[in-house]
Amino acid sequence: DAGYLSPLRSVMKDLSCPAYDAIQILQEKWVLHIVRTLLDGPKGFNELGREIGGCNPTTLAQRLDRLESLGLVNKKVEAIMPPKSSYSLTDSGRDLQCVVEAIHTWAVKHLPEKVAVAS
Repeated sequence: DAGYLSPLRSVMKDLSCPAYDAIQILQEKWVLHIVRTLLDGPKGFNELGREIGGCNPTTLAQRLDRLESLGLVNKKVEAIMPPKSSYSLTDSGRDLQCVVEAIHTWAVKHLPEKVAVAS
């Protein structure tokens, strides 16, 4: 019986709900990959792109700019030639660690065959 989800469903239908806003951000392609990768520590733009794999540089730059504007990512630019940027999570961004871990735990428990096939 999914009746216990009823309150959550009614809240999620309210577009002013903070959970709705969070899901809108986190569902953007590559966002959780970026967060997961930055949980290991600061990364340069190219290093981040290599570790994520498959994300084109334009999309990566757009997602990083969005996450920075939301206060989830810090961007540090070194005054060298050529300029070198590094990205790290803010405290708010690091607070997403429990979300990333919860998704991973759920996937391991409920999607073992599907995860293995997709890998």
